[in-house]
Amino acid sequence: MIAILVCGGTFDKQYDEITGRLFFKDTHVPEMLRLGRSRVATSVHPLMMVDSLDMTDADRDRIAAWCEACGEDRIVITHGTDTIVETAAALARRIQTKTIILTGAMIPYAFGSSDGLFNLGSALSFAQALGPGVYVAMNGTAFAWDRVRKNRTTGFFEST
Repeated sequence: MIAILVCGGTFDKQYDEITGRLFFKDTHVPEMLRLGRSRVATSVHPLMMVDSLDMTDADRDRIAAWCEACGEDRIVITHGTDTIVETAAALARRIQTKTIILTGAMIPYAFGSSDGLFNLGSALSFAQALGPGVYVAMNGTAFAWDRVRKNRTTGFFEST
C-alpha cells in the first residue's frame, strides 16, 4: 500500500471563472487515480490545501510528523512546486527509513492540460521502485532531494 498525502499546490487548484482567481476546494487525487486507471493499492490522506509559497516551517513539521506516524513505508506527497525542495529537505532530515516521493504540477489539473496526472503516475511508479530516501518526481524523472532545483526560466525541474 502506498499512502498519498495531499498538501495542496497547483496540483489541486481550481479556477474561478468570475474572479479569475485560483483557489482550493477538494483534492483531485481520487479522480486522477481513476482516470489514470491506476491499479496500485493506495490510501489518500488530505492533510492541508496550501500554496507552497504560503507553507510554513510548522506546516513542514506537520507533514514530517504525519509521515513518521504513517504505517506505510512508501509515501507520495502532492505539493506545490515552488517550495517542494524545502519540504523534501525537512523530511530528509527526519526520516531515513521510508521511501517518500514528492510531486506536483506546473498547471492545475482542473485546466485539463495539466502535467499533474503524468507526475502522479510517475511518483507512484518511483515509490514502488526506489529504496528508502526522499525524492522529487517531476517531468518523468526522480531526483534525489538534495540534487534538484526548479528552473524558473524553463519551468522544468533539473539536477544540480
